[in-house]
Amino acid sequence: MTDVLIVGYGPVGQVAAILLAQRGLTVRVVEKHTTPYSMPRAVSYDGEASRILAACGLADVLAPAADDPVTELSGEYTWKNGFGRTLLHVKVAGDGPAGWPDSISFYQPGLEDRLAERGAALPGIEVLRGLEVTALADHGDRVDVTAVDAAGAEHSFTAGWVLGCDGANSFVRRWLDAGVTDLGFTHDWLVCDVVLNEPHEFKPNNLQICDPARPRTAVSAGPGHRRWEFMRVPGETLEEFQSLDSVWHLLGLFDITPDTARLDRYGVYTTQACYADRWRSGRVLLAGDAAHVMPPFLGQGMSSGFRDAVNLAWKLDLVHRGLADPALLDTYEAERRAHVQHAIRMSIDSGKVICETDPKQAAGRDSVMLAALRRRTQQRHARSLREAVVDGVLHRAADGTPAPHAGDPAPQGRVTAGGRTGRFDEVVGTGFVLLTRDDPTPALDVDRAAFLDVLDARQVTVRPGDAAPTADGDVVDLDGVLLTYLDGAAADAVLIRPDFYVFGVAAGADGLAALVDDLRQQVSARALQP
Repeated sequence: MTDVLIVGYGPVGQVAAILLAQRGLTVRVVEKHTTPYSMPRAVSYDGEASRILAACGLADVLAPAADDPVTELSGEYTWKNGFGRTLLHVKVAGDGPAGWPDSISFYQPGLEDRLAERGAALPGIEVLRGLEVTALADHGDRVDVTAVDAAGAEHSFTAGWVLGCDGANSFVRRWLDAGVTDLGFTHDWLVCDVVLNEPHEFKPNNLQICDPARPRTAVSAGPGHRRWEFMRVPGETLEEFQSLDSVWHLLGLFDITPDTARLDRYGVYTTQACYADRWRSGRVLLAGDAAHVMPPFLGQGMSSGFRDAVNLAWKLDLVHRGLADPALLDTYEAERRAHVQHAIRMSIDSGKVICETDPKQAAGRDSVMLAALRRRTQQRHARSLREAVVDGVLHRAADGTPAPHAGDPAPQGRVTAGGRTGRFDEVVGTGFVLLTRDDPTPALDVDRAAFLDVLDARQVTVRPGDAAPTADGDVVDLDGVLLTYLDGAAADAVLIRPDFYVFGVAAGADGLAALVDDLRQQVSARALQP
């Protein structure tokens, strides 16, 4: 029996498989397509997604400076109106709070190749292509899975858990009989992926033209690749809109012609804004597009799926090891659904600005945005999508509500330890992390220390940037990122979850002891109870 069976092997399924296998779980993947999809769908991901990919062991191969790169810095993002006036200008931070650039542009087939290579290098992952899952049976202690191949032959598998990463038309979601809340934001966009015959530098690298006559987009799709998108406007039939003649006519608005570029693919994409009403039933769970779909305007679809995967991975690991009750998995939907709703709402808000086709409404929008731009000549950071976790596995106050700073996205800066300098995750490692100003030993009795050891929690004492490490486990905070966070929280310690969110902060030895005890109680680590 396999520990986890994943249905679907797109990027979210790939990340989930890697994170689980790195924790020692066996993973079988069933994918109905015989070969990976060869064209990009997503073209950008955020700093938190970069941090998750780095946790998958891909920090070096996905860096923009890598050999044969598939990523590049997104750079600037500019919105203009139909008259060419700048409505919004964002200079995307190259040093975001997650320790990575706030936005990366990428070529999705290249990313999937790198993820597949990483998965193939790990023991415990088996990928079966050309099989379509047709039935599930949850027996309470296992799940039986039936799939059919192209010839119609049935194949049977058994797994401890099933994770549906099978996209917006998910079979697993239908099997769960999970309703879908549809927020009703739909527009047709013609998506054109293009390779230029000659290299060309675009200024800005990413451009949004909010023209009511034809909303359109020009963005990076990774090194050597570009994407142009055009919205279907009222009075235009779908047939004429998606014709090849229409494609080249619209690309001509950007001086792109068959003489200067190759059209890799084109097709009409209809935006959606929806999420499943239930993400878990027994031993079957949903992640990625199977659980939520959002408009593409903020590039949050795939990034949100990665957050699903990393949230589930550490919780399934604890349950698998007998350190947590399966009820811990109920917190997955509670935590991720609120996060996704935030991303969907922000994507819809941006889409309403971009997709406006009424000239009078567009003129009013322009007036408001131009006035805002005059007051604030340039934004260095895009509107924040770093949302705190608001419920679930979080340190609690006496009244049961999340304590201050519980659920914060954990910052990451550069540190030095043991003669090595780099990002905190690279130098210290990932998983549970207890970060303290001083030696935590006085607050940790034998039972608390044993609990942290069984969790494989890393205990780290942080020193100022001008200090030298004085003991094993010390790190020097080169940029002051970690100590600044502790100062802002008025805390001496922070306990960080494996998905890079703060479980809680504490002041003093008693506070730290209570913090560790609360985590132990919440995950129901019965293996450590007398």
